[in-house]
Formats: sequence, C-alpha cells, structure tokens
Amino acid sequence: MMSLRCICAVAIVLWAAPTSVQTAAAQPEAEHSTGTGKPNILFIVADDQGYRDLGCCGGPVIKTPNLDRLASEGVRLTDFYVTCPACTPSRGSILTGRYPQRNGLYDMIRNDLVSYGFRYDEVRYATSPEMTLGMDVREVTIAQALKQAGYLTAVVGKWDSGRARRFLPLQRGFDFFYGFANTGIDYYTHERYGIPSLFCGNERIKEKGYATDLFRRGAIRFIRQNRDRPFFLYVAFNAPHMASNFERTGAQAPEQYIRMYGEPPGSRQVRHMAAVTCMDAAVGKMLGVVAELGLERDTLIVFTSDNGGPGVGDNSPLRSGKGRMFEGGVRVPFIARWPGHIPAGTVSGEFCSTLELFPTFLAAAGAPPPEGVILDGFNMLPVLSGRAGSPRTELFWEWRYSKAARVGNFKWVESPKGGGLFDLAADIGERRDLSAEKPEVLHKLLSRWTTWKKEMDEAEPRGPFRNY
Repeated sequence: MMSLRCICAVAIVLWAAPTSVQTAAAQPEAEHSTGTGKPNILFIVADDQGYRDLGCCGGPVIKTPNLDRLASEGVRLTDFYVTCPACTPSRGSILTGRYPQRNGLYDMIRNDLVSYGFRYDEVRYATSPEMTLGMDVREVTIAQALKQAGYLTAVVGKWDSGRARRFLPLQRGFDFFYGFANTGIDYYTHERYGIPSLFCGNERIKEKGYATDLFRRGAIRFIRQNRDRPFFLYVAFNAPHMASNFERTGAQAPEQYIRMYGEPPGSRQVRHMAAVTCMDAAVGKMLGVVAELGLERDTLIVFTSDNGGPGVGDNSPLRSGKGRMFEGGVRVPFIARWPGHIPAGTVSGEFCSTLELFPTFLAAAGAPPPEGVILDGFNMLPVLSGRAGSPRTELFWEWRYSKAARVGNFKWVESPKGGGLFDLAADIGERRDLSAEKPEVLHKLLSRWTTWKKEMDEAEPRGPFRNY
C-alpha cells in the first residue's frame, strides 16, 4: 500500500506537471525564464522573528549568512510593520491585503484550554475553536487573485487561517498545501498539543523529520517541478516560534545548530537562535535552487516576519516584543530581492506594511486587483526600487485591550502594558512619553484612530468573531 507521504509526492507531480517539460540544462541559465513575462514570487515568512535577530539587521550573535546575502543583493526596509503583534490576524492581513478588523480575522484561532494542560482527543477537538473557526470564505486571498492571472500557487508551512476543510488552502485559491493549519506544532511530532496536525492538501498525514527541514524540502520540490511556469510560493515557517507541546520549553532545533551556540539541549534563548540559523540554512537551499535553475532574474523574493520576537528574541533597540503594541511587537524585518528591478545593497527607511504585499504581488504579476474588494495597501515596487517614496503616512492597530496608531513619525499606544505618545524619529525605543508636552499631536492621533475605527466598524461584516 502506498504511504501517505508517497501519495503526497505523486499528487504534486500530477497537478503540477507543466505543459512542456524543459530541464534547466536545456538552455543557458541567464536566458531561462517562465516565458510569460510574469515573475515567480517566493514569499518567505518567519514566525516570531526578532527585529535584530538577523545579522543584516545589526544582530551580532545569530548566524544568518543566507538572509544577510539576500539583503545585500536587494533592499532592506527598516520601518516595516505588521497589522497585529500576534500571528493569526497578522497572517490574515498578508493573505487578504486588508486590516484584520476589515477581513474579520482579528483575533487568534486557538484552543486556550491547552494553556491549562487540557489534552484534547479527536472528538473534543472536532468542535473546538481550532476546528470550527477560520477566515471568512467571502474574503479573496492573494492566491485566488494570482491564480486568475495564470499563476500556480502553493503554501508550505503555517496556514493559520482555519483548519476545517472549507477554510484550508486548497479551497482558498492554492493549488498545493503542505504544512499545518493552526497556530503552532511540535517541530518533531508535528502535533498540536497531542493532536496530529500535518497536512498534504486536505488530508492529514504522518511524516518523520524536523519541521523546518520538511518545509524546505516541500518548497524546493515545488520550485523544481514548476520552474517553467510562473508560480507564487508562500513559505510560512513556524521557526523560531516556540513548540506547541505541553512541555512548553520554547523553540526546538536540531542538535547541530544548538551546538553553534552551546551544549544541547540548550537554553530557551539558545534554541531560539538555533532555530533561526536552521531556518536561514533552509532559505539558503531555496536560494541555491532558484540560482541553479536560472530563475534569479525572474523571481521576486520577499522575506519578513508575522510579528515581533518573543522575550528570547532580539528586538533591540525597539521596546517590548510579541503581543505588544510597542514597536518591538509590530515592526519587523523586511528584505526583497528582484535583480534588474530592485537595486542591490540598499536600505530604506520608508514607512510600509504587510498591507502592501497583496497589491505589490499583483503589480509584479501584472494582475488587476479583485473586483469589489477594498485593499488597505498600495503597490510598493516603486518604493523598493528607490524610484518613489512611500505614500503611507499612517497605520492603525487594535487587538484585544490594546490600541495604537502611527501618523507620520508619531506613535500613540494605549494598552494594559503601558502607553503614551512617542516621536519615533527621535525615540525609536518609545521611552519618552510626550503626551503632556504635545497635546495637539496626541489629539490628532486619537482623532485619526477614531476615524479609522469608524471605517472598520462600518465595513461589510466578516466572521468569525464579529457579531452581525
């Protein structure tokens, strides 16, 4: 009987086989292209990546030679933001190009009882939030829009937008899915607090291996099998997020990477660093295959994180981290490379966000925006190429009991963990509250946030959380 792993591999071949087969050796590397004028898009997202974890971002400790090289061959943005300091809403904005409050996925899809040691069985899990909640099926994903433009679409790794079949990637515009659908897994067992959670397509499967290695292999397989057609490949690592197991000991990493920073099993911080370096090595393998197949000039590569790093990550000089509205929770690393379109070795302080990714990918593909859909971002290719400044002047946040706004260089935060008004141009660490000194600026930001909130409340309602 054929194993599920083999079925998964065969399935890729069956649907992904190009109409004409041509090996990389069949033509010179420099001339290889998709033949359509449409670039491939390789979009890589880390999970809980610290703002300064990468060497190219100033990190002095963690070894990230491949991402550092990617930055040296493209552009790095220093003022790039996510729409939420937590993964589910943040990734929902990436997929839809819309604020979480507009697309409806403005909180986490997770079973909170695991925080108290509750162990689900399959029967109870079937009716839990992780199995019944998901991104509203009326939302249009970037995969649906690019598929209309002739792209093959794939997601490898963390989906985090609903685990019920109607919410899974194959029903949301993706041709291929290999990964997990909830907020996290154990890196080795691929379970979510005891529940098997690895998928190929719509079916759960059993695999052996470290998650980052499996996702790297799945991504490379997809690239190789679809090198002659334009593709959109979303590689969503769970590294360096902590493992979702009852031991709650932080990230997991292979011993060879732990030994780069200490003796196994290593502290939480050591395992975080090791998980980052292992992910960097996976990125390097993907970059190597893109180069081997002669696709470098035909591939837009983007790297970022879904939110700021946890306590073991390096978010300096930013304040706080994951789960907080301060800069350490919402400002993240960003790198883009597209030879011939983005100048190499550039660093930009232009104000941009993940809301820009959807329209940017559409613009790169020469695809129109979906009809009747309000997108909250803009095409930032002119910004990445250095031909124009960013038109973004403001960004707003709301998550649970916290609110924030950035307007120009001023940032306002109101949260249970503190708040105030800060001038990011002079105080990137948000140390000096200017609320009393600049009441007129504070009033402006509060007014702008209130206007934004009214717009979100009046938007066409979306589930799963909104009451309508």
